[in-house]
Amino acid sequence: MKKLLLFLLLTTIIQVQAQQKPNIVLILADDLGIGDIGPYGQQKISTPNLDKLAAAGMKFSNFYAGTSVCAPSRSSLMTGQHTGHTYVRGNKEIEPEGQEPLADSIRTFAMILQEHGYKTGAFGKWGLGMVGTSGDPNRKGFDEFYGYNCQRQSHRYFPTHLWHNDKRVELEGNDLTKMATYAPELIQEQTLAFLEKNKDQPFFLFVPTVLPHAELTGPEDEFFKKYEHSFTEKPHKGNDYGPNATVPGYASVAKPRATFAAMVSRMDHYVGEIMDKLAQLGLTENTIIIFTSDNGAHREGGADPVFFNSTAGLKGFKRDLYEGGIRTPMIVKWSGKVAANSTSDHVSAFWDILPTVQAIVGDKKTENTDGISMLPTLLGKGKQQQHDQLYWEFHEDGGRQAVRYKNYKLIKFKVKDPKNSYFELYDLEKDPQEKNPIKNEKLSKKLLKLIETEHVESAIFPLLR
Repeated sequence: MKKLLLFLLLTTIIQVQAQQKPNIVLILADDLGIGDIGPYGQQKISTPNLDKLAAAGMKFSNFYAGTSVCAPSRSSLMTGQHTGHTYVRGNKEIEPEGQEPLADSIRTFAMILQEHGYKTGAFGKWGLGMVGTSGDPNRKGFDEFYGYNCQRQSHRYFPTHLWHNDKRVELEGNDLTKMATYAPELIQEQTLAFLEKNKDQPFFLFVPTVLPHAELTGPEDEFFKKYEHSFTEKPHKGNDYGPNATVPGYASVAKPRATFAAMVSRMDHYVGEIMDKLAQLGLTENTIIIFTSDNGAHREGGADPVFFNSTAGLKGFKRDLYEGGIRTPMIVKWSGKVAANSTSDHVSAFWDILPTVQAIVGDKKTENTDGISMLPTLLGKGKQQQHDQLYWEFHEDGGRQAVRYKNYKLIKFKVKDPKNSYFELYDLEKDPQEKNPIKNEKLSKKLLKLIETEHVESAIFPLLR
């Protein structure tokens, strides 16, 4: 009897200790500009749930994506390394489906969380390795994956199929000629189901939603009707569903502004559903919610970021290394730990997430990271270490590199063509919109040297040869 009581006591202690570990929810929007949501000044699109999240947590004003395009930015997020070091540095497609996979040797912070007893799930878009490869999400730290494995497939919101772990899920009625099943709805259902299934143990929920990526389309439901007659519109002609449709196309849209606004509102609604589910399950107090975006606002498929002020006045868009292409929203809510309705100007980036997660769960292993834990900033106590510099690179359009050093930012263009390469230097404190390049030979040399130091050439993604 005593042995049974002791066993029950130990089991209870283990369960209590497990529940003391905070759950982590990371929601990653797709091509959402920093100015597309209410907490960062959006006026035309309603985002009440993100407004609520920001009111209950901390909003960052100097947070940056891994880079200005999808796969390398997500690689930076997962690995804690900037794009001069991270494994995937470009959108490299592999036929018939998928992208360049993360190597076997690469550790993600999801793998670290698994080691600390977390159940892990990813629901949305992956893009870092096809099923069965070394980059398969099930091999990179996720117990469950549901959604688009391939980012090329995610160009369509009515795709032929999704993936549930290693099983291909055919979507009834979708064959690129008909639009029957809206994939984001299915993904959201699975997201909420994961919370229900794992409510009694620590979990990490990663939601790399496809909203509001470039195909502007969706059901003509309450989200669309809210904006249907709100704006003057110019129809966009695209690659329509039908006999000539291709996978990486974007459909035509009669009202692109209304449709884009509806997609942002739908995303906001999904965030609200996640928050409501956590509340229903009694998990609000012990769950960290992080919201951000993979890069800046896009201009594809009929999107109009100028009309919506999607960059919040910053220069540049997706694929640019100007601030509008890489500075993203970042909101963190952690009840009782992170001060409500607070704002931080701490300069930070995707590669800081991994060491921050390590600090939260007490992981002491040394990781090959460019990041710095943001936990002192989040908790408002302890000494916050600062970055000496932040670095980005972009491999298309002749190649670009950028470095932020204190309040200065240098962007180098046409790096694949050294004879014609040039740079622009800005003082972000005086000129946050990067309108007026400055001349400072000594500082420029220093920052150009930093660019050389921070880039390590990759055989798979060569930049300088």
